[in-house]
Amino acid sequence: MTASEIKQALAKVIDPELRLPITDLDMVDVVDNQVTIKLTVVGCPAADRIEADVRKALEDFDATVTMSVMTQAERDALKEKLRDGRPPRQNPFDKDTLTRIYLVGSGKGGVGKSSVTANLAVALAEKGFRVGLVDADIFGFSIPGQLGITAKPTQVDEMILPPVAFGVKVISIGMFLDDNKPVAWRGPMLHRAVQQFLTDVYWGDLDFLLVDLPPGTGDVAISLGQLLPTAKSIVVTTPQVAAAEVAERSGSVGLQTGQSVFGVIENMAWLVQPDGSKFELFGAGGGSAVAARLSALSNTAVPVLGQVPISIALREGSDAGAPVVITNPNDPAAAAIIQVAEKISSDKIGLAGKKLRVSL
Repeated sequence: MTASEIKQALAKVIDPELRLPITDLDMVDVVDNQVTIKLTVVGCPAADRIEADVRKALEDFDATVTMSVMTQAERDALKEKLRDGRPPRQNPFDKDTLTRIYLVGSGKGGVGKSSVTANLAVALAEKGFRVGLVDADIFGFSIPGQLGITAKPTQVDEMILPPVAFGVKVISIGMFLDDNKPVAWRGPMLHRAVQQFLTDVYWGDLDFLLVDLPPGTGDVAISLGQLLPTAKSIVVTTPQVAAAEVAERSGSVGLQTGQSVFGVIENMAWLVQPDGSKFELFGAGGGSAVAARLSALSNTAVPVLGQVPISIALREGSDAGAPVVITNPNDPAAAAIIQVAEKISSDKIGLAGKKLRVSL
C-alpha cells in the first residue's frame, strides 16, 4: 500500500460543498498508513459526510484516518486555488462570463415564480449541467424551503461556500437569519447584499446561473441588471389579464437595464379535470399577451416558453422541499417545467468579443 494508491482511492471522494475531489483541494496528507483529512474550517457541516466517504473509499486499505483542520496558510492557498488567478471579491459573472444567466421575474407575488425557478434549476442539474441559484428575493425569500435546505453556508474567511441541494449551488439571505426574522433594509443595503451573493460566494465554473428576482421592478432588479450584463430575462405570469399587465413591467425593466427577454412562462395555466379536460380557473391568454407586448417593446420575437398547469404535486413538493421534477417527473406541471429547462439548455451563449480563458 503506497501513498499514491491511497490518494488515488481518495480522489473519488468529492467535497459536497466545493464539488471537487478532496485530493485536488489539498485536504489529504498521507504518511505511511496514517491518513489525515484536513477540513476547511472547525465545525464544517460536511465533516461527517466527508469522513464517512473517506472511510468507505479506504475500507480495503490498512490505513488509520484522522480528521483535522487546515491551518490559515493552507486555507489561504486553497482560496487562491479556487479563485484560479482572480482577485478576491471579484464578480465572476461580468461581460466575459461563459455562464448562461437568467433573471426570473414577475410583476407581482403569488404567481409561483419561486416554485418554477427552483424546479427549473433542479431540472437543469438533472441534465448534468453545473447550476447555481441566487435567491434575490430579499424580503420574501423562499428558495431554501423550496429545496429543503436547512444548513447555513460554510465561511472560509471571507469566502462563502453555498449549500448544495439536488445538485444545485444555492445562496439566500434566509440562510443567514434565525427564526424567520424579517429583513427591513433600504436600497443601498439591498444592493450590497446581492453584490455579495455574486462576489463573496464561491460558485466555481457554472453552466447556468438562475436568479429568483423579487416581484416588481425595484432596487434589486435594477442592481442585478447592472451586475449581470449578459443575463436574459424570463417573465412568469398567470393567465389572468390583470396579472399579465403587471408582468409586462418586469420584462420591461430588464430591457431598460440591457437584458434581452428570453421568454415568458405562464404558470397556473389550467386545472386538469378528472375527465382530462382543462378548466381555465384564471382565464386564458395572459402568457401570450405578455409575450406579444414584450416582443413589440424589444423589436424581437419573445416566445411563450411553456404553460405550467395547476398541480397539487408541485405545491406539495414546494412545501416539503422536494422538487416535483425529481419526485414526480410525470406530473403535468413537472413535465412542462422540464420542457422549459430543455429550451433553456438549448440556448447558446454568444462568444463574440469575450475573453476566453485558454490554457496552453
